[in-house]
Amino acid sequence: MNDQLVGKSPTASGLGDNGTWLNYGGSKIWPAPQGWGNDNFWPGPPDAVLDGSPHVGSVLAPNGRFASVQVTSQKDKRSGIQFTRRIKLYENTTQVSVDCRMENVDTKPRRWGIWQVTQHNTANRKQCGYDENVRVYCPINIESKHPKGYRTIFGPDDNPEFKIENGMMTATYLHQIGKIGIDCSAGWYALVNETYGYVFVERFDWIAGREYPDDASFELWTQGKGTIQAYGEEIKMPDKLEENPYLLETEVLSPFARMEPGESASFHTDWYVTKIGEHLPVIACSTVGVTCKPLQVSCSGDKLTFENGHFGVFEQALAGLAFVDANESEIGRSNTWVPVSPERPLTIEELNKLAESAHIPSKTEHVSLIILSKSRNTMRLLASTSISR
Repeated sequence: MNDQLVGKSPTASGLGDNGTWLNYGGSKIWPAPQGWGNDNFWPGPPDAVLDGSPHVGSVLAPNGRFASVQVTSQKDKRSGIQFTRRIKLYENTTQVSVDCRMENVDTKPRRWGIWQVTQHNTANRKQCGYDENVRVYCPINIESKHPKGYRTIFGPDDNPEFKIENGMMTATYLHQIGKIGIDCSAGWYALVNETYGYVFVERFDWIAGREYPDDASFELWTQGKGTIQAYGEEIKMPDKLEENPYLLETEVLSPFARMEPGESASFHTDWYVTKIGEHLPVIACSTVGVTCKPLQVSCSGDKLTFENGHFGVFEQALAGLAFVDANESEIGRSNTWVPVSPERPLTIEELNKLAESAHIPSKTEHVSLIILSKSRNTMRLLASTSISR
């Protein structure tokens, strides 16, 4: 959220002074790709219609298992489209579902991707400057089109904020200008504030064989010092903090959609939040939670001991163990369940509480950490590992 615009309504023009961008912050959707070569590119921001003008909002479901709202943009003559976004908040979970719809309101065919942008405040909350412990994790596609696993869109190729380690893009915010695109096939990224131990996750579908804007399903923009080539010129980023704030953008893109007049295209993503504790990475992610340290378990006789494991979950639930044989058939479960919550990490200490009361079938080869949802009455897998004897 942009503190300078809190409580202020958009101008009639949809632009700020001298045609500047009214960037309210938060999350928004734009057409992709961005560019300035011809009408097949979106030249914003700013965009007086799709970004700077009021949207029409409505409440679809005020309460129940989920609450939902809908916002619809104005019709944009230049791009020929109108956006609608439907947002659902689910009970007893941090999951937020976002359904984006793009309709061709023109009289001729249009071809765009849906570009969902979320802006994150990277300022140090306790003192001046930026938080050096803000990181983004995104798996690299092993069959990536890009030699490095990503492509540089803005800023220098050797930007120290972006590193590839063990098949993972790890980005550390350093207040330097830059943007990269990743053809992420895993369909998730995680933004971690390691100072406070919180994680924001966005999950999305990646469709093999489809063409994506910028050849990327995920893009990352870091706001900061430096120069970029944009809007047909070289731009030096301002020195004033109010004009060049501490923030980064996580950006998810749909494949291109060609739409005849009146046709539409849709794109679905899910947001999640959880707490994992301070100064930990995210190495894996599912619809249940995130993994910070992989599950590792040993067995001596019938005694089970967890050697490693640290997780964050996305909902109020119960955690238990399932025992699996060599044929991948479940042959037993733990007698004890422990409560888990997005408000605290699931640690090795809690895992060993489960192990203390567990009776391990003799043919057990694998141990699975399973989550029983209170609200959905479903059982889902968080992690699994083979037993070390």
